[in-house]
Amino acid sequence: MWCSEHHLFEDGYLPQPLTFLAAVAARTSRVRLGTALVLAPLRPPAQIAEEAAIVDLLSGGRLELGVGAGYRIPEFTAYGKDPARRFADTEACVSEVRRLWREGGVTPPPLQDPVPIWMGGFLPSGARRAGRQGAGLLSLDPALLAPYREGLEGAGYGPATARMAGHANLVLADDPEAAWPRVRDHVAYQANTYRAYMVEGTQLPAPPPIDPEALRSPVDGQPPRFEVLTPEDAAQGLRTRLAGLPITEVLFWASIAGMPDDLVERHIELLCTRLRPLVAGL
Repeated sequence: MWCSEHHLFEDGYLPQPLTFLAAVAARTSRVRLGTALVLAPLRPPAQIAEEAAIVDLLSGGRLELGVGAGYRIPEFTAYGKDPARRFADTEACVSEVRRLWREGGVTPPPLQDPVPIWMGGFLPSGARRAGRQGAGLLSLDPALLAPYREGLEGAGYGPATARMAGHANLVLADDPEAAWPRVRDHVAYQANTYRAYMVEGTQLPAPPPIDPEALRSPVDGQPPRFEVLTPEDAAQGLRTRLAGLPITEVLFWASIAGMPDDLVERHIELLCTRLRPLVAGL
């Protein structure tokens, strides 16, 4: 189970994922708990190292720590941080968190040695940063595998250490065509919120509203940016799209921007009972 972080979103996005996962850790016993992701530039590395260690201990060694650079200007303003330094700060944070754990710079230490670390990246430069740190890459983009491996190899990590995970933007339904009209406005809200927040606090113009129908269409040979599918169709698409990648996790939104509860419950049920066995060993 993975959770993310954002601040000052109008729909009350989760702002403190490690705090939340501490509560989840105390109420579960088997499921692994991940952050996809913690905004590393907003916090001192020692704070992340301490909070992550506590979650790892509470969970009995089930934490996957994912960190990223962020992008939204008001989040950096709220924390008094410089967004221009976010990429360098994120990479430095990973190095320092590892050092603190390794050298006893924070106490208590995590249970896992080492705690798996992931780094977000949507561009080749981000993939190389993840590789340089020997971290997993939080992306399912096949185009990022080569620069990610370049980073790994340049830092002395073997090719077998490569691992990728990331979001598959889809919802499962028994009848996708019947479900889509009930999902589309929520998908549009999520997409338009992210697009607006990407330019907030900058000199860039506000992007026009996106047509959710356009998200369902392939662009330049790439798969659709969002789909509602049966488990069988989703499994076939994932196997085709992710063939040859060192995938260890595929992440899915549990709910898209408050979509109807019956669709959320059935989506999660289909993920766990029908899609999971179809993509086992992907």
